[in-house]
Amino acid sequence: MFTDLPEYPWQSLKPFREKASQYKDGAIDLSIGSPIDETPQVVQEALRSFSNAPGYPSTGGTTQFRESVVKWFASRRNVLALDPDQVMPTIGSKELISWLPVLLGLGKGDVVVQPKVAYTAYAVGAAFAGATLVSEDDPEKWPTTTRLVWINSPGNPDGKVLAVDDFAKAVKRARELGALLASDECYAEMGWSSPWDKEVIPSVLDPRVCGDSHDGILSVYSLSKQSNMAGYRAAFAVGSKQLIRELVNLRMHAGMMMPLPTQQAVIAALGDSEHVQTEKELYRSRRDVLLAAVKHYGFEVSDSEAGLYLWATLGEDCWKTVKKMAQLGIVVVPGSFYGEFATDHVRFSLTATDSDISRAASRLENALG
Repeated sequence: MFTDLPEYPWQSLKPFREKASQYKDGAIDLSIGSPIDETPQVVQEALRSFSNAPGYPSTGGTTQFRESVVKWFASRRNVLALDPDQVMPTIGSKELISWLPVLLGLGKGDVVVQPKVAYTAYAVGAAFAGATLVSEDDPEKWPTTTRLVWINSPGNPDGKVLAVDDFAKAVKRARELGALLASDECYAEMGWSSPWDKEVIPSVLDPRVCGDSHDGILSVYSLSKQSNMAGYRAAFAVGSKQLIRELVNLRMHAGMMMPLPTQQAVIAALGDSEHVQTEKELYRSRRDVLLAAVKHYGFEVSDSEAGLYLWATLGEDCWKTVKKMAQLGIVVVPGSFYGEFATDHVRFSLTATDSDISRAASRLENALG
């Protein structure tokens, strides 16, 4: 079953992890973007306060949950015209991304479009549904049989941010095709380069992007990164009322529901922007240290305007670079994990301790000496 799915790609990094572990001071894993800092106390306290939850939670989320998402979009994403009925909790964002084509009823003959450099879950979703996957950034080249388009801004792995005009072109073309445009926006609070270090990173729900209608679009967001809640599986999707209503109904049948304590933890996280800014400054510091060292070694850094990764190349096959880094005791991700258009890049993750980032930087800076 699902014969189109290869072995989980990170399994192929095992030999390089073993090689890195033989380095004199041990391995530094900068491959997987799993948060390592503490979950904010305000979130932990909310979880504890609502730990007595004997009944089944609502698949569509509590009114308070949905209202907190609406308020957050207004205060942090410049999206004002939202209704709580447009909001749906999800069990992390990867779950929804992977199963959305199936929930939409896609199958053979239908096309799912993803970016040329793409997070792996979009391809998984297309395979689950038996749909055809097309990697294409130019909206004018999207096939007429397209039913679902994935946009990822800021991008994983490349940290690329779509400007308002680019977003709007994607929305316009998807609507012409009658396709759903789903926007994965999980890194939107992590902008580094101008203008995104000061300006709000656009959402597909922004009226400058979609006009006065949210029909045919879906925004997917996660608190895994900005609030260190990966272990909570805390995320949500926002779109047209009809789409959300239909998705909630299907998820109700399948038992896909966010636990009530987690819903309360999300409410607490969205209501406290201070911890997000604190975490961003931690990542900014780590990024500054690692970016300088990566460039010193000779890497060219591409995009990486936002998000929690450095997307870099030595102008060679990515696996050759992975091997070089493993010889320095550093584990990185080969660009080939993200499609055929990324085979000369590797991804460095910023989700490591200050100490590990500093040690990795030292190894890079001293390697050529």
